Amino acid sequence: MKRKPSTEATAAWIRLMRVQSRVLDAVEQDLKKAGYPPLAWYDALLELSRAPSGEMRPVELEKQMLIPQYSTSRLIDRLVDEGLAARRECKIDKRGQFVEITEAGRELQKKMWNAYSAAIEKHVGSKLSDADAMKLCGLLDRLGCSCGEVKAAAVRDGASAR
Repeated sequence: MKRKPSTEATAAWIRLMRVQSRVLDAVEQDLKKAGYPPLAWYDALLELSRAPSGEMRPVELEKQMLIPQYSTSRLIDRLVDEGLAARRECKIDKRGQFVEITEAGRELQKKMWNAYSAAIEKHVGSKLSDADAMKLCGLLDRLGCSCGEVKAAAVRDGASAR
């Protein structure tokens, strides 16, 4: 017989899911109030800006963002329509394509970071001491997160939401 989760583990799971949903919703609202597009736009632009030459295959972007393929395709369409990214044919594999961040995309990502970082501070940083935040990262690491990598990336480029 397989072991069932304890009441405490189940309670932790429920809290983790609720807090993720609530904090993401709050951050989305703060970005919207500041006149910016959804957080997924920031995440996609950040991933593209981190990529060598500022470009990725759509499937690579999908893996980095952890959203379904159909959502990634729609997101890419919107970014291209707004001039924040461009599609480019792969010279080696004519059937493949790359998505490349444009200068306008880089500018928007940098501008959005100001509102995004303020939202992170408002909804997380102001509620946890740095020591508490590091403890939380340690606990999340045990669940399979890699906060050490996230911290290094956040310092380098601005945080990624997901």
